[in-house]
Amino acid sequence: MKNFSIVVLLLSTIIWGCDKSASTATSGGKQVAGRIVFVNTDTLLSQYDYYKDVIKSSENKRFRLETDISNKAKNFQNKVAFFQQKVQQGGLTQEQGQTAQAQLQQEEQAIMAFRDKSAQDLAKEDAKKTEDILNNIQAFLKEFNAGDKYDMVIGYSKGGGVLFAKEDLDITNAVLEGLNKKYAEDKKSGKVATDTTAKK
Repeated sequence: MKNFSIVVLLLSTIIWGCDKSASTATSGGKQVAGRIVFVNTDTLLSQYDYYKDVIKSSENKRFRLETDISNKAKNFQNKVAFFQQKVQQGGLTQEQGQTAQAQLQQEEQAIMAFRDKSAQDLAKEDAKKTEDILNNIQAFLKEFNAGDKYDMVIGYSKGGGVLFAKEDLDITNAVLEGLNKKYAEDKKSGKVATDTTAKK
């Protein structure tokens, strides 16, 4: 989705630092040279269960909204067609015609207002979820670095600012495993919930 593509951009530019102490760190059984490591944000987002659930929830809500608006529009079009038929058949007085026309205009405006407000509400919700995802990742990285192993964790994505990094500096899998474990625990305890209702 367009709104959540912002997450990729933000994560790819995150530079997260800690206080200095140790000079080396271990990741995935490998000795990491230096105190700067990176997370592949493309991989992280494609495999982070919370992000996938948020995307699914947003898509479902958007689908239901589009269906609702489409049904309202069809119903309105039917009323307009019925009104036009009545006018052509001379079944309405001038006063009745003006009243019916005013009602149809009000209904059309109401549908447009509903569409606009619903779209704004979805955009706000998407923005909030984007912020939550970023906050969750940064909060986890602080916990992950509780032993002060790293000075900096850089978000890497293809085409981003980091053109090359040694593979033994990649802590993506360890971070991803920890994030998904925490998300599963939070879901089980009811701390987090996403609407992943299937499309109907």
